[in-house]
Amino acid sequence: MATTGSGQRARRGARPGPAPAPRDGAAADRRDDARHGADGRDETHAERIDRELMELLNELRVALPGVQFLFAFLLIVPFQQATSRATDFQRDVYFVTLIAAVVATALLIAPAAQHRALFRQHDKEDLLRRSNRNAFLGLVVLAIAIVSAVVLVVDFLFALPQALVTGGVVAALLGWLWIGSPAVQRARGARDD
Repeated sequence: MATTGSGQRARRGARPGPAPAPRDGAAADRRDDARHGADGRDETHAERIDRELMELLNELRVALPGVQFLFAFLLIVPFQQATSRATDFQRDVYFVTLIAAVVATALLIAPAAQHRALFRQHDKEDLLRRSNRNAFLGLVVLAIAIVSAVVLVVDFLFALPQALVTGGVVAALLGWLWIGSPAVQRARGARDD
């Protein structure tokens, strides 16, 4: 039994589907433009949205354990005996840290929750935009939680001036690594190949 077209392509590892149309100049170039994005990938718009959404969800798998660990730590702190000697400033910083950890957790989990809640609604592009915004805001709020936690611990163990300096250094480090460096690269128009 002879096989034709899509059966042969499927066995060779190509995408099944209709056989390619004959190349006829401008029409073929438009079809190529529809398949090749600005980054040179061979994918349709829908395939690009699917890939970008999966990349985003995979990236969030890196951030979530950190924020969950911080949140768990913050939940047990009030039940420690040493908290009875905490100053008003330390209690205020603890409150900011706790709320920032909660908000960061909500923002970083939102893309996965919305992806599941909107299953088969055929609006992945809007979901991707919203999820990207939530993930970025979640990382900003996570940075606030991390800096606040550092200030709290250093102030509790050492002194307020040392805590503020350490918190400032951590804020500058996170700001550069998470926002500054990517912003500089984006402004230069650089791309990873």
